[in-house]
Amino acid sequence: MFGGMYYTGLEFLNPGRLVLFGIGLLLVYMAIKKEWEPYELLPLGVGIMLANFPLTYMMSTTGQLGILYILYHYGIIWIVLPTLIFVGLGAMTDFGPLIADPKLMILGVAAQIGIYTSFLGAIALGFTPAEAASIGIIGGADGPTTIFITTRLAPHILGVTAVAAYTYIGMVPFIQPPISRLLTTKEERKIRMKQMRKVSKTEKMLFPILTAVVVILLVPQAGTIVGLFMFGNLLRESGVVPRLAKAASNELTNLVTMFLAFAVGASLTADVLSVKVVLVFLLGLAAVAVGSAGGVLVAKLMNLFLKDKINPLIGAAGVSAVPAAARVAQREALNADPHNHILMYAMAPNVAGVIGSATAAGAFLGMLGGF
Repeated sequence: MFGGMYYTGLEFLNPGRLVLFGIGLLLVYMAIKKEWEPYELLPLGVGIMLANFPLTYMMSTTGQLGILYILYHYGIIWIVLPTLIFVGLGAMTDFGPLIADPKLMILGVAAQIGIYTSFLGAIALGFTPAEAASIGIIGGADGPTTIFITTRLAPHILGVTAVAAYTYIGMVPFIQPPISRLLTTKEERKIRMKQMRKVSKTEKMLFPILTAVVVILLVPQAGTIVGLFMFGNLLRESGVVPRLAKAASNELTNLVTMFLAFAVGASLTADVLSVKVVLVFLLGLAAVAVGSAGGVLVAKLMNLFLKDKINPLIGAAGVSAVPAAARVAQREALNADPHNHILMYAMAPNVAGVIGSATAAGAFLGMLGGF
């Protein structure tokens, strides 16, 4: 109602809103029909659509604050939701394979090359260093870390980077196989790896503590996400708080993921559409692709010096799309040899990639003053 006149939303529709409705519907379709990361893409798509309905004031910042703005401002800008999600992620993570074969952490580090190459590419295309860091971190295929760093450095592109990150997490099964096949021979994909040793409970409990201490001392700006991630893992591995571990990995993760994706989707409104949005998606895709290739190539390089060879397919799992990237490696190995099961080996660089992308985020924040 304006000046005694009643308006419907139809009068205020514009091409930008219609484009974003289409994007929201596409994400919902991908979540329901394709089952690509449905827990993230479904609320993300609905949040985009709701925020772009005219005259609803769900993202209103004046007078009575809109419900979507409240979720976005107090949940995202105050970084409550992006950090809480790491407790749940830690509670769901098994570091056993990485502890059993620590050298596989090198592959998780190697796969982060996509982050840095995309960072440099974004700067070359005219993005600010803060924007470039937020775009580059998409290469980790890690939605929560992307949201965390973008909130601190470039909140004006949060919706775009988050949508790109979760889209590419869902597309990992399509992005990685052609890269892995191109860079490996069938004989390499058939490599059977040495049986992993049994990891003790003491080792599993010490790992999150020692990792948190080392990473936070070296990269203090990563302390928030690494600290909460390792806290969640300690809940799991200690065995003395099963209810807390269960709540963190189920109820907490489900609720936080829902509201996090919903609020991030709401930040993608028509006024952010530009040519740069397309560039963000292209750079994000390049980051994931380069990171996957980097992991495979470093695995092949390591094989030149190792007696017990590594199946290079697990190198692509170094991007931290857990467990999607590890499952892709497993599928490719089975295609080459139906009896070659490498999932547990692939989980080692996969979880190392989570630590790697979180550390990269902390390094960017330290360099660019995100705190």
